[in-house]
Amino acid sequence: MSKTNQQFDQVTAVCRNLFIKKMKDYGASWRILRQQSVTDQIFIKANRIRSIEIKGISKVDEGIRSELVGIVNYGIIGLVQLELGFSDTDDLTFDKGMELYDKFLAETKKLMMDKNHDYDEAWRSMRIQSYTDLILTKILRTKQIEDNQGKTLASEGIDANYFDMINYAVFGLIKLQEAETN
Repeated sequence: MSKTNQQFDQVTAVCRNLFIKKMKDYGASWRILRQQSVTDQIFIKANRIRSIEIKGISKVDEGIRSELVGIVNYGIIGLVQLELGFSDTDDLTFDKGMELYDKFLAETKKLMMDKNHDYDEAWRSMRIQSYTDLILTKILRTKQIEDNQGKTLASEGIDANYFDMINYAVFGLIKLQEAETN
């Protein structure tokens, strides 16, 4: 599992670096996004991945990897928005934005490592397309929970679904990285 730990850090460093650049370019303009809008952004990215997987071709010069990075970053944005609520302004400093990013990335990694222990790294035997389908399933669950004003009877909440979406995207990024190096 130390290999997974290292690979998680490698692929999420790419996600974090892009987040840093976008925070410098745009500030925390994403703070105005309501929860449903964050979920829809993740949906757009996952749906595009599925479309590329099914069609086997992309007409826009960004492939599956960039969409997985986007899912990681929007998933973390979703967790921040759950904690803070949305804002009518860009109300986060760069340092506070990065502090929250790092907090939720660490929580995501801890969850992944705990589940990885219990599931014995079953994700390594899965296909990337399964991660896409699981992310889309988590999005549909999240939309239903949002439509129910966050209330669930027997299910985990929106945050658990975001954590899972992030981790499935990380698994996809790791698999893509492994495919390139083999």
